[in-house]
Amino acid sequence: MSDSRALSQLAYDIVRAAENAAIAASGWIGRGEKESADQAAVDALRTAMNAMDMKGRIVIGEGERDEAPMLYIGEEVGTGEGPEIDIALDPLEGTSLTAKGMPNALAVVSLSLRGGLLHAPDTYMDKIAIGPGYPEGVIDLDASPADNVVNLAKAKGVDPSEITVCVLERPRHDYIVDGVKSVGGRVRMIPDGDVAGAMGAAGLGTGVDMYIGRGGAPEGVLAASALRCIGGQMQARLHFRNDDERARATRVGVTDLDKKYDLAELAAEHCLFIATGVTDGDLVTGVTTGEDYVETQTLLLDSADLSIRRITNRRPR
Repeated sequence: MSDSRALSQLAYDIVRAAENAAIAASGWIGRGEKESADQAAVDALRTAMNAMDMKGRIVIGEGERDEAPMLYIGEEVGTGEGPEIDIALDPLEGTSLTAKGMPNALAVVSLSLRGGLLHAPDTYMDKIAIGPGYPEGVIDLDASPADNVVNLAKAKGVDPSEITVCVLERPRHDYIVDGVKSVGGRVRMIPDGDVAGAMGAAGLGTGVDMYIGRGGAPEGVLAASALRCIGGQMQARLHFRNDDERARATRVGVTDLDKKYDLAELAAEHCLFIATGVTDGDLVTGVTTGEDYVETQTLLLDSADLSIRRITNRRPR
């Protein structure tokens, strides 16, 4: 069996693992305790992955080993049998969203063949992303937000007023909002949820055309794996606030600290992307419970065939 086929055969197991993480985190929705919600998701995801037949290695995780007791960068998971897999994950993307009972909290995992995902440090990353169907070069991380809106509108054959850009609501992004509005574009602000925000531009029925902004580098790699599965475009560059963050990048093997990455460099190999809803959101519905059941919805993307599946699963409580 080829490694690529073996990766695809892990899909059901990793969906089940993400479901477990989402269900565990859902018990903390609206309780104001984001650390407890995150820990519940971490514990459930780690337990499930350790039962999977793979030689898994965390390349995007909860942090470096001295900061995260479980699912840290470099941790090995799985039974030790089967294909060599690199794993990027955020057991609870949107800890604050969960704590506050807000939309778009997800349990997110990406699997790739060994070496297929950028080993990004836990720093910031500047990002721009769009969905499939456009010629290469339509977007450019180094162009202004206004120019990117105009160029995408031209490629789409619409007026710039018909372009909607998703932006993380932070003071550092005021210039993006102003630039988009200066050419008549629309802005959709999100409070948190960087992965879901970037994926919203991927043509999954969210009404968003583009994502621009600075967020976490680990979340950027997760978003890139999803876009690879769909056929979108993305550019990114690491952003460092101090020498300690530059040292983090060096430790994970980054040699060019100013490099502008494209999608093929962020997610270079066959990968799976899995996102299970914790709270209701634009991509999937959240965990729901009945008297004797719990129901989840998961988005499963596979770059091998650019397939998009939404899996609704009901199991006994």
